[in-house]
Amino acid sequence: MRFLIVEDELTSQQILSEILEPYGKCNIATNGAEGIKMFEEASKSDDPYRLVCMDIMMPGVDGQKALSRIREIEKNNGVRGAKKVRVVMTTALEDQKNVIEAFYKGGASAYMVKPIDKQQFLKEISKLGIL
Repeated sequence: MRFLIVEDELTSQQILSEILEPYGKCNIATNGAEGIKMFEEASKSDDPYRLVCMDIMMPGVDGQKALSRIREIEKNNGVRGAKKVRVVMTTALEDQKNVIEAFYKGGASAYMVKPIDKQQFLKEISKLGIL
């Protein structure tokens, strides 16, 4: 199983990697544009990502725009419904605008506020069928 962590902050990269590595291979993108490219390449392989952890606030292409592009790639590839990658948006922001945009406009699977709590994160991705 492969996971993509799209996060510009080193500490958050390390925390998410440490949580996920017992369950599969983690790849890290440091910005939204890099994350989109990595997702697109993996979607063409026999081993696509099962989970994307996406920070919302990043320089250049932010997490909301990157998520929108990922969903567009899936749509163009005929990926629908339960076959779509699970995306957990991670952010230091806990405001309604970001939550609404992540879920309803972007199609996020879950939303976690930083700092990430390991047990809560594992519980959330278990609900998504990842573990």
